[in-house]
Order: sequence, then C-alpha cells, then structure tokens
Amino acid sequence: SMSLCEHALSLFRSAVGTVRPAPMLKRAVKLQGDGCPQLLVKGQAFPVRRDLYLVGFGKAVLGMAAAAEEILGDHLVRGIINVPLGIQESLQRAGMPEMLLKPHSKIQVIEGAKNNLPDPEALKGAVAIQELAEGLTADDLLLVLISGRGGSALLPAPIPPILLEEKEKLTKMLASRGAAIQELNIVRKTLSLLKGGGLAQLAYPARVVSLILSDVIGDPLDIIASGPTAASSHSVQDCLQILAKYNLLHNLPKSVETVLSSSPSKPTAPEDYSHVCNIIIGSNTLALDEAKRQAEGLGYATLILSAAICGEVSRVATLYCQLIRLVCLGFTGLGEGPLGDEVRRNLLQLAAELEIPGLNLAEFLRALRGLGRERSVCILAGGETTVQLQGTGKGGRNQELALRVGLGLHRARAMEVSSPPGRCEIVFLSGGTDGQDGPTEAAGAFCSPELVDEALQEGLDVEAFLSNNDSYTFFSQFHGGHHLLVTGLTGTNVMDIQAILIRAT
Repeated sequence: SMSLCEHALSLFRSAVGTVRPAPMLKRAVKLQGDGCPQLLVKGQAFPVRRDLYLVGFGKAVLGMAAAAEEILGDHLVRGIINVPLGIQESLQRAGMPEMLLKPHSKIQVIEGAKNNLPDPEALKGAVAIQELAEGLTADDLLLVLISGRGGSALLPAPIPPILLEEKEKLTKMLASRGAAIQELNIVRKTLSLLKGGGLAQLAYPARVVSLILSDVIGDPLDIIASGPTAASSHSVQDCLQILAKYNLLHNLPKSVETVLSSSPSKPTAPEDYSHVCNIIIGSNTLALDEAKRQAEGLGYATLILSAAICGEVSRVATLYCQLIRLVCLGFTGLGEGPLGDEVRRNLLQLAAELEIPGLNLAEFLRALRGLGRERSVCILAGGETTVQLQGTGKGGRNQELALRVGLGLHRARAMEVSSPPGRCEIVFLSGGTDGQDGPTEAAGAFCSPELVDEALQEGLDVEAFLSNNDSYTFFSQFHGGHHLLVTGLTGTNVMDIQAILIRAT
C-alpha cells in the first residue's frame, strides 16, 4: 500500500497537473463547426465571423499560447505574447517542448520585464499589443491570455506624455513610503493605457474573450495582472487620494499632473464592457477540487478548508496543528469532550485573527464533526502565506510552513503524554504550484510528527534552523533531502497548496 507521503505527493501533482497551461486550455476551449465556426469557452459560444487574433502576457502564457494555437489552427491570423525574459530557454532546458510554440507559429514572442520589473523590452511588447488591438473591427475576435504572475510588469504602457521611467520612479517612491501593493496597483492602473480595462476599450468594437489563470486570492478580475480587460473599480479620485496620503501630490512629474487632470473623473461604466467576456480557466480552487477528487478516490474522507489561506506562516502553522489535533481527538472519541471544545475555541480565535477571506470555520468544524470516526481524513487548503524574515538562511514560505508544522506536532505530542490518544499517522505537505519556493529549486516540503526527534538523531536542531529562516538547508540535510518536494518548473502558478493526511492506526 502507498504511504501517506506518497499519497500527499500524488495529490499535489494532480492538483498542479490540472492547472498546467495545456490541459487547462484544452479543457476550457474548443473550436467547433466549419461553415460558421464557433469558439466554445466553458460552454459559452463565440461565433468566429472573420479573423481570430491572440494576445497574452505573464509567466504561464507561453504554454497557454502553444495550446491555444493547436486548438485554433488556421483560424488564428496573428498573435503577440509578452513573456518573462529567458523563459523559452528555461523551458527548453527543463525539457518541456510542449510549452513552446512550433517553429512556424503565427504568434510573435517578446521577452521582457527582467527581474519582474517593467523595462524597454516589455514596453515594446505592450506597444505591439496596443497597436494590434486598435486595428480590430467589429467582426474580429480577440483572444486574450492572462497569467497573473508577471502579467502586470509585462504590460507597461504609460499614458502619454508619461515616460516609463517617470511611472517607475513614482511607484518606487510610493513603495518606499510604505504604500500597500493594492495602492501601488491603483496608481499604476490610473496611469496606464492598457491596465484597468484599457486593453478591452482599445479593442472595441471587436469581441474580446479573456482566458485567465489567477494567482490572486479570491480571483478578483480587476486585480489579476491589473485587470487589462476588466472594468476598474477605481477612479482618478482614488489615485489622487493615495498620492495625497503619502505626500506626493506636490512633487509629481509634469506629465503625471497632465494625465491626472485630464482623466475622466468617474470609472468607465460596466455597459462599456458588453463586448468583453472574462473567464477564469485556472485557479487555486480548481486545483484543490482536483486534489479532492483524487483523495476521495484513494479512500479519504476529504474536506477543503479554504483557497484563500493567508497570514504569517507561524500563525498558519498553529492553525494547521490545532486542526490535526482535533481530527486525532475525533478518532478516539475525545473530540466531543472538554479537550475537543478547547481546541475548537482556539481554532475559532486563530481564524478570527488571521482574517482569511471567505472562511467560515464554524461551518468547516461542523463538517469535520460530520465525518464521525472515519479512519482516513484529508484536509486540503491553498493560498499564500507570508514570512517575516529574521535570519539569513535559505528557504521559502512552503518549506518554512512544513517545518513549523513539524515542530508544532512534536510539541503537541510531548504535551499529551498523560493521556495518549489513539496513535495517528500524520503527514503535512505544502508546495508552490509553480514548482519554486523562494530562491530554491524545491517547490516545498512535507513533514510528520516524528520529524523533530528523527532530526535530533541526525544532529539537526529544528528550532535553530527556523530562527535563521533556513528551512531549505534543514530539509536538504534531513534524511538526505527526501522530505523536499521537488517538481521542477511547472509552467503554471495558482499560489500554494497544502494537504493534511491523517490515518488512525
């Protein structure tokens, strides 16, 4: 029989597999009929009256475009995609030819945005996309491929007369004064030709269909890659307020003043987007749904906690440890006693502090109770945690989360000596769906309650590694690196995935 570790790995791989560009696109998009062909996207039909064009931007767009070109065949007249610098070479090296365009492709590839910052190359690509969009007619269909990661940096087109450097300098000044990422994005969008619905407006009257891979919690259309085809929910007023808040209104470049004073004061009305259809074809939720299907197939009673897990990694680790404790108490019938009640109270308190969007923990705990004394339980979750750096070690948020859960489970076991509940076999896994966790070649790691004791036998002190944020070095040395999750580049990104597998022994 497969071990819990093998099960956890296979769940993670199937979750990632379902949001890889090619399978994801082929599931969502079909081309039908010869006489009057139709593009079918998730059941919605778009007639192909004349020419089909394609544009795209972001990290996963190369693989999406390769699959799209295969589906569209000769109907595709021309395409332009803006992708991160060096991505074609890395995919070639990683042996992933299916993510690359064919030799005589009709899609032009422009690489730019070195280090995920807008640069002249990215601007060149954005201008080419802008010109293509402006030339379309009412009978044309524009397919827009958007991948959240890197999508924003790859579409820089400041409203003239603003120069790219001026916009960058303003963004840097805001950031240095402590502006939040949401605030930075509102200012960027207001000064941009293509973001905040600009691309969709330029393509009018052509029909615009956007296929979106989301890397943002809650999948808000106007935030993913700064929403080039979605109505912006912000106005110039919002932008001015942010600039005022950080005392920047009085030293703005002339060009920025010009643009802000001549911009319409209210956002574009939703009816101006009647020619646009935005469809999310890949997200953390879709990946978790696939993992759940697989887990049930393996015989686990499976629940999804949330696709919006966020917050400091040590707090999130505590939440997972308490959840695991509750399931183990349930196996022994102690879940209904004072111990179980205490753990439930702790959990509700933690969830309130973490403010995870859309999480109804009370409801989740009821569902968990409803599982009764199932012998094998799987809890799945996703999102993106944050790490407060204290040390100079090497790691990533997923490896650190796994190591912290390992330590938490060890401590919980040490406390429960007086009344040893029925032994549980437990595995916790956390991984980044893009195959990279921090600056390392690992996607994440997995752990069990035995990890701390086994590490001590190898002369490794878990707490020392954690205080130096050095989870990668720990996992590389522990058991010869077998607890590292290494998938290689996946060519996709829907944030992170966590799996908890618990089996009564």
